[in-house]
Amino acid sequence: MRVSAVIFDMDGLMVDTEPVYQVAWKQAAIELGYDLDDTLYSTFVGRPTPACEAIIIERFGPAFPLQRSRERWPALWRSEVESHGIETKPGLEEILALVESHGLPMAVATSSEAEYVEVTLRQAGLANRFDAMVTGDEIDRGKPDPDIYLEAARKLGVPPSDCVAFEDSDAGILAIQRAGMTGILVPHWPASQRAVQAAFRVVETLHEARAVLTLLISP
Repeated sequence: MRVSAVIFDMDGLMVDTEPVYQVAWKQAAIELGYDLDDTLYSTFVGRPTPACEAIIIERFGPAFPLQRSRERWPALWRSEVESHGIETKPGLEEILALVESHGLPMAVATSSEAEYVEVTLRQAGLANRFDAMVTGDEIDRGKPDPDIYLEAARKLGVPPSDCVAFEDSDAGILAIQRAGMTGILVPHWPASQRAVQAAFRVVETLHEARAVLTLLISP
């Protein structure tokens, strides 16, 4: 296959922020008198905030104080980031360097809103590594719909079929497949059978993902 660009999800794939988001959402829910357990939170992964809020309302009902949650969890998120920083995932630097060594453009396609993405990439030392970025608040339909990946390809000026994209979530890898891209899944949570079938490859680490990408872009 022809590889003309590479696209990366952000949270849980490049940076270890899923635990930070989980702490923030869960603590906000506790303060409001609700138990947002790990199983429920796992359904948030890869999805934009409005979709996560819809899941919460479906579980807890319309009495859930959504506006108070919207005010509280971002403050908790920022506190966690300020206290603990943001770590990149093992193997990230190596895979970014590989892409750069081949002169391929790179984009970020993340469900997070722009304000969180800016803080995250800056804290992780990644702010100037990408040629394009698409955030969750730029699109109408979030993952698993393909819009965010299609927009990333458009910004890079590359056909979707020539893109390799990396994800850690079920919703994300389904979005990649629906965009007509080659998807490599590095699961943060156990992947569903549907997600496994949607992926070109499923690997455990970014080091393994780099090896797969090396084969794809080799002459």
